Amino acid sequence: MKGDMYIAHSTDKEILEKAEYGGVVTSLLKFALESGKVDAVLAVKARDGNRYDGVPVLITKPEEVIETTGALHCASPNIARFLKEYLDGASDLKIAVTVKPCDAKAIIELAKRTQIDLNNLLLIGLNCTGTLPPAKATTMMKVEFEVDPNDVVAEDIEDNKLTIRLKDGTEKEKNLTELEERGYGRRENCRRCETNIPVMADITCGKWGTTDNNTTFIEVCSERASDFITAAIETGKIKVEQPSSDAIETRSKKDEAAIELARQWQEKDFASLKEMSSDERQNYWSEQFSRCIKCYGCRDACPICYCKHCYLEADRGLVTGGEVPPDIIFPMVRSFHVMDSCVNCGQCQDACTMELPLSRLIFMLNRELVSIFNYEPGMDVEQLPPLKTVPNQELSRSSA
Repeated sequence: MKGDMYIAHSTDKEILEKAEYGGVVTSLLKFALESGKVDAVLAVKARDGNRYDGVPVLITKPEEVIETTGALHCASPNIARFLKEYLDGASDLKIAVTVKPCDAKAIIELAKRTQIDLNNLLLIGLNCTGTLPPAKATTMMKVEFEVDPNDVVAEDIEDNKLTIRLKDGTEKEKNLTELEERGYGRRENCRRCETNIPVMADITCGKWGTTDNNTTFIEVCSERASDFITAAIETGKIKVEQPSSDAIETRSKKDEAAIELARQWQEKDFASLKEMSSDERQNYWSEQFSRCIKCYGCRDACPICYCKHCYLEADRGLVTGGEVPPDIIFPMVRSFHVMDSCVNCGQCQDACTMELPLSRLIFMLNRELVSIFNYEPGMDVEQLPPLKTVPNQELSRSSA
């Protein structure tokens, strides 16, 4: 039932040989296809074996699921956007999806806007304390760890440390805060993220609370997932035992420590802006946006941008066509449009060719709204956004 917790591992020898932390996620995805629970699996795999280039893949054959085994910390595909744009919001297929916390939150926000059908999804959440920007990560491996990036076979982020494992089994470890102060480490949005365990998904899986690298800690977060997990156990796809009170406490303490680290980063990140006068802040953001080339990359990458006919297109009359840099109304309208439901995924900033601090601005605005309306985006599909800035006709997938 909802709230059940297990320490688990796969019973599939092939999966166990290749997987990390017991292979539970891979086994659940494979079982979902074999049992007919879903028509397809949406997961991430390394393109051509390159762990710095992870891409979303749609899988319908159970034997191909193993290709997605293992964590890819240097990849952050836009799963929610992929699901909405290329799979029609799961309107025709039942899909099991592996999701980080920000992916799950974005999917839930889109479901509130009728862009995704949650009834056709099984969200298998992956605990996450951050992803690494691939280009900087390859440089970091060379400069900071003094290794060939192609020799790295695994990364791990825990207890404010980044650990890498090489092909020969050697492990190297660096302090995460020190790396990030030198411009390496996690993506900016990941540093300030306070959601590490995706309890808004149907199932969460992670290593916190386990004592070795051969098991996974599972929490059942929805009633419909309870039957699925029970079936996986009864058919022998995974083997489980009850976690001890110490294991549950360890998991909770690690989550609390990661949240505290995120809050420290927020304080550090926003300190200089908070010290500015209102005029100084206005000048700062005006200067930043003066570099905008109006490529629409931020809008097109944002999972929460859902209008069928965007107000920022020239034919809507709000923004002058061909004007670069655009009037400051361009970035401000986009920011205001999504700030109540921003899930801090960082996709807008990743896509920005001018490297504008977009996610920082929207996150700051979002935190203000959270304090006013007590609304945390992406946590509860029944809780509607506090602001509505789009006509009803633009909410529907079928609208022109």
